[in-house]
Amino acid sequence: MHKKILVIMGIMVLVMNIAMAQTKPKKKERKGEFYFSWGYNKEWYTQSELHVDQRAIGNNYVMKGVRANDHPGWNEGIFDRAISIPQYNYRIGYFFNKKKGLAWEINFDHTKYILSDQSVHVVGQYNFRNVDTMMSFNHPGSFYYLNNGANFLLFNIVKRWHLYETKNEKVKIDFLGKGGIGPVIPHVENSFFGLKNDPHFQLGGWNIGVEGTIKGTFFNSFFLEYCNKIDYARYSGLKINSGTAHQGFGSYEMILNLGYTLPMGRKVEN
Repeated sequence: MHKKILVIMGIMVLVMNIAMAQTKPKKKERKGEFYFSWGYNKEWYTQSELHVDQRAIGNNYVMKGVRANDHPGWNEGIFDRAISIPQYNYRIGYFFNKKKGLAWEINFDHTKYILSDQSVHVVGQYNFRNVDTMMSFNHPGSFYYLNNGANFLLFNIVKRWHLYETKNEKVKIDFLGKGGIGPVIPHVENSFFGLKNDPHFQLGGWNIGVEGTIKGTFFNSFFLEYCNKIDYARYSGLKINSGTAHQGFGSYEMILNLGYTLPMGRKVEN
């Protein structure tokens, strides 16, 4: 008899526990997540062809296989100058679906593209004559700078995968995959064999890029991210002395950002 009573009581306790678990209120959290980050970058560029069109003065040629380098700036000091002087970048984004890890993002890289001093293979028309020769492209007579920015702007779609999380949820490690397209906004400053332009900013073409990011978030607010990015930029209609120039080149970037996350939107059950 006592055994039957104990069995019945055990069943009742089990049923009550199941009922309580089912009626326990679910945790609610904000549906969306806004974030902003700022950091600095380093670039490597592919060789490219630079097309120069100055037909009014008898020039229409291609500089083949030109080499270029960046100018990080942050390696020369950060706190003793304006934070926008070195090669910087920012990201502004919003996770509109945290559960699926989907976000949109404004992705901007202030990158500097400087044609290295070199001998270049020039093919086409120069000074009203057909040429196919090597010419010296060296400062101060010749230079080509996108030094106040090659300036890649992308509108990205972002996907997040959770990799690790501590039991107290104070530290989270994620991987983010990003991809997008957008305009380039170069600052054009150059001198082609002694013919200088008036330096200026302009909309100068488009770029497309993909990015992989390891992101560490601390106390659900602050985060540090290390990014690797591949970008292709196509510049056209760049205003130079007596004409225009166009080119396309690829770049590989390494980026380090510090950012802040802010939950937003209505609360939903998690």
